Amino acid sequence: MIDDEAQAREAGAKGQEAGQYPVGRPCGAESVTAAVGQTKAEVSRLMEAVIERSNLWSAYQKVVRNGGAAGVDGLLVGSFKDWLKMHWPSVRVALLDGGYIPSAVRAVDIPKPSGGVRTLGISTVLDRLIQQALLQVLQPIVEPTFSASSYGFRSGRSAHQALRVAKHYVQEGRAWVVDMDLEKFFDRVNHDILMSRVARHVDDERVLKLIRRYLEAGLMRNRVEEARSTGTPQGGSLSPLLSNILLTDWDRELEKRGHAFCRYAGDCNIYVRSEAAGRRVMARMKAFLEERLKLRVNETKSACARPWARTFLGYTLTNAGGRIRLKVAPPRVARLTGRMREAAASGARTKPDPHDRDTQSGASRVDRLLPAQREYDAMELTGWMAAASATLPDMAASQDASAAHHVTA
Repeated sequence: MIDDEAQAREAGAKGQEAGQYPVGRPCGAESVTAAVGQTKAEVSRLMEAVIERSNLWSAYQKVVRNGGAAGVDGLLVGSFKDWLKMHWPSVRVALLDGGYIPSAVRAVDIPKPSGGVRTLGISTVLDRLIQQALLQVLQPIVEPTFSASSYGFRSGRSAHQALRVAKHYVQEGRAWVVDMDLEKFFDRVNHDILMSRVARHVDDERVLKLIRRYLEAGLMRNRVEEARSTGTPQGGSLSPLLSNILLTDWDRELEKRGHAFCRYAGDCNIYVRSEAAGRRVMARMKAFLEERLKLRVNETKSACARPWARTFLGYTLTNAGGRIRLKVAPPRVARLTGRMREAAASGARTKPDPHDRDTQSGASRVDRLLPAQREYDAMELTGWMAAASATLPDMAASQDASAAHHVTA
């Protein structure tokens, strides 16, 4: 399939391989950027765009860069190129005729800082390639349909942007927040509801069938495969995009009601002007999520309260004499401080604080400043934390699901 970059580019430029788009039409992900306005006949050739050479080459490079552990077949990234040379023709045929069956996903349990474990799904390298190729074609189709108030798992958007907007809402006088967290969101996604939303954008039955099969791929744990009827695998390249497709219904409901909100994956803050209004919003949104999307709100992590009593994406807001500021939340401070101390104890070198003339270690700098809970601009502190240690970058509160590909086990 992919011998070298030059060959891939040449094939992509010609665009004449069997199954690709006709002469004069662009190939790869670029060809479907404006697919929202295309006819059904054009959109139904999405699978050809997925397996087009330049799109596959881009996906292959991403998978190789990510590295990561082997899936259930034991195939490592280092051996993937040779494997593709032998097996890709049959895989390509199976994708084109709609007969491709994904492998089971290898389960890896990762401890949560708050206790318990998060189960990540490690797909085979081949399935990571196919999912990445799908993502590159689907992303430009669905991205224009997402809400401006959605910040998670989107190119050019970040948790920091959501935080700045949240601060703005509070400064405008919305001094109550409806803090909603979805309970085990990635584990409880209803496949039928999700696929009905995906089908709003995709008219290629082969692509729809393939996405459904990825959702239903078994979970392999201790050589025993568990069937799955709900949820999306945390760690799959498609899962973040699929989550935004599904939760766009929630965004539109909030917009229809005129609410000011910021959503990052399954974590949503809605800003209102009174406690009574907040309680009404909480009740209505819980009913909407349960009835329309079959999702549950995590009662222990959700509440209607003052913004300075809640944590959003690892930060909290403070109100000193009417001056609203962002501050790193104490639990996140403790976690970052602990990780820096662990690095210092293990002999890991940390870079000095670029904002401090003294060449102190990152750990001692944190120890000196944080007990007093000094307030920093959130962007400044996060930037410093990232610069303080090359081995311990600042962590976002909502981890990018694609990071699962870096898990080694």
